[in-house]
Amino acid sequence: MNPKVEKIIETLNELYPNAHCELVFNNPFELIVAVSLSAQTTDRRVNEVTPNLFKKYPDAKALAMADIEDVENIIHSIGLYHNKAKNIIALSQSLLINYGGIVPNKREELMKLSGVGRKTANVVLSVAYDVPALAVDTHVSRVAKRLGLAKYEDDVLTVEKKLCRKIKKEYWNKLHHQLIFFGRYMCTAKNPHCDNCPFKGICKKDRYEK
Repeated sequence: MNPKVEKIIETLNELYPNAHCELVFNNPFELIVAVSLSAQTTDRRVNEVTPNLFKKYPDAKALAMADIEDVENIIHSIGLYHNKAKNIIALSQSLLINYGGIVPNKREELMKLSGVGRKTANVVLSVAYDVPALAVDTHVSRVAKRLGLAKYEDDVLTVEKKLCRKIKKEYWNKLHHQLIFFGRYMCTAKNPHCDNCPFKGICKKDRYEK
């Protein structure tokens, strides 16, 4: 790794030594459902609805046979609940039919599941199975571009490839959470806390963002 990348990792280790997945889950099934529910909402809101959801539907078999209106009633506070209810039921049916209700630990197999894209697959690999993976969400993409680790025109797959190429595999899983924490609590999309930012000297925000 080049000195700039090493310094970024060192600084993030100082800022967020205990960065972790903030979704609450007990097993890979609960994680993949929670990640699916987390689109365009906060982990905190997801954590508010999943205890009741998993109490009533604890596994893929139960959720696969769920009444969609009942699932909607449980998750309605998180927004987009119509589509999300449909998606997590379809996901559970896909899990049940193709994998006996067990969440697979291979990216290619995860991405065959209904509604599961590369980001969700990478989160499950990294968090549930400790497989080196670097999921790129909006926070990771924004921070990577502002720190000059990717270009502003890069799509999420390009950002992921560049980060994985520049950063040692052994750092991927923890760094994923550290970048999210940094993007969530300091380098926010609007009104970032630039005055207190340790990366002011390398940030490219003002060059590309109006």
